[in-house]
Amino acid sequence: MSSRRPSASLMMTPSNPAARRGSDRRANDRRGSGFSSGEGQSRRGSIDPSRLVPMDRTTHVSGTDDFNVVFVGAGNIMFGSDEGPWNHSFRFEHKLGLRLKVVALIDPAIERATAVLQKKCDSFVVSAYQDTRVFKTLEDFVKNMSPKDRPRAVLVGSPPMFRGTVQPGRDIEMQIMKYFPGAAMFIEKPIATGPKNEIEEAFKVAKHISDSKAICSVGYMLRYLKAVQMMKQIIEDNELIVMATIARYACAYEAIAKPDWWDKSKSAGPIVEQGTHFCDLSRYFGGEVDILSVTAHSLEWDENAGSLSRMAIDESKIAPENRIPRVTAATWKYDSGAVGSFTHVATLQGHNYSCELEVHADGYSLKLVNPYVQPVLYVRKPGDDHEQMYTFPDDDPFFSEVSNWIDIIEDIEEEPEAAQILSSYEDACKTYELTWAIREASERSRAAKLAASKAAAAEA
Repeated sequence: MSSRRPSASLMMTPSNPAARRGSDRRANDRRGSGFSSGEGQSRRGSIDPSRLVPMDRTTHVSGTDDFNVVFVGAGNIMFGSDEGPWNHSFRFEHKLGLRLKVVALIDPAIERATAVLQKKCDSFVVSAYQDTRVFKTLEDFVKNMSPKDRPRAVLVGSPPMFRGTVQPGRDIEMQIMKYFPGAAMFIEKPIATGPKNEIEEAFKVAKHISDSKAICSVGYMLRYLKAVQMMKQIIEDNELIVMATIARYACAYEAIAKPDWWDKSKSAGPIVEQGTHFCDLSRYFGGEVDILSVTAHSLEWDENAGSLSRMAIDESKIAPENRIPRVTAATWKYDSGAVGSFTHVATLQGHNYSCELEVHADGYSLKLVNPYVQPVLYVRKPGDDHEQMYTFPDDDPFFSEVSNWIDIIEDIEEEPEAAQILSSYEDACKTYELTWAIREASERSRAAKLAASKAAAAEA
């Protein structure tokens, strides 16, 4: 779960195959479980934006049978908070109506889980939660589960440091496949925040998911924005080749009071934990990244320009080597030859974020602004120097991603392209790999600068 708070405005080499995954695998299939191989493709799955219907204009999925779900995690991403629009339980309730039965809520913080569960039972959605049981671990639930409690789907919203590996205690995906073969999975992003040397484990998890044929979606909800799908439609309808992606993410650091966010040893840093959405959108349009081409620079806490005056935490309690950069700027090459760039800054005060993504092709400029709250798309086309502006009121990408996932579980196929999973687990692993490559590149450039400064001082 990211600690961003966008309240109103935003925002292989041949000898080393693991080092260059860009050309290794094809894009995900409709179910989100495919682990592809062969030549890379820059075009990923898309949905006609007219099919992304607001939650208040949809009807519950028809049927009389119960739809059993297990929620893993009782935090903000699952049950909502004042910090943002995330609240998966709310979207599930609307999509499934009286069919929804949350058979178990898994969270080691039993008291917190019990409290949020009681709020649900005191509301009009009591039928979904009146028989829900709380367990510390998934294994505890399995030991006490009756056949009628077997879930059709498992929603994982636990902290990313506890998933994305094959290590006991941090292998929730592997546990789900072991105990509930065939159950669909929805995994929040990023898929992990462990050390860089564990990236290979995440790809192993992806391979297991593919082999299991499980329906799996990862929560990169910005892919489901109507604005984003309109951008894809423009590119596909005009047979454009993306030449460049330019992403910028400026967070309001004053509003971030979670100490772990400021500690790279716990959150993996702002690029991995927070900038992941924009690295993912960049890949969604640009295609596979040549990981070896990634370069980056950072502004660190101990440099003259790195001072922040309104931090909500005491940074002196964090080890100097674990303090986060104030600015990270990265560039890379896509396998297609296109160029990508991403700049993340922790400079804004107040609460509102400022985020933008530009996609450029021959004759076209597509600029997405404020995607988290009120997306605006600016389009410049050949023959007109003026930008056209498009707004998307009442769009809810959180609902769209859940709705599409459930439609596929229910095998609702009025038209083959009506529902698609736009972010498979394997694809999410590639985004995770890119964010780590950016962090590592910035740390290398900082180390080189410090070494050069030290050598210069020794010669003086």
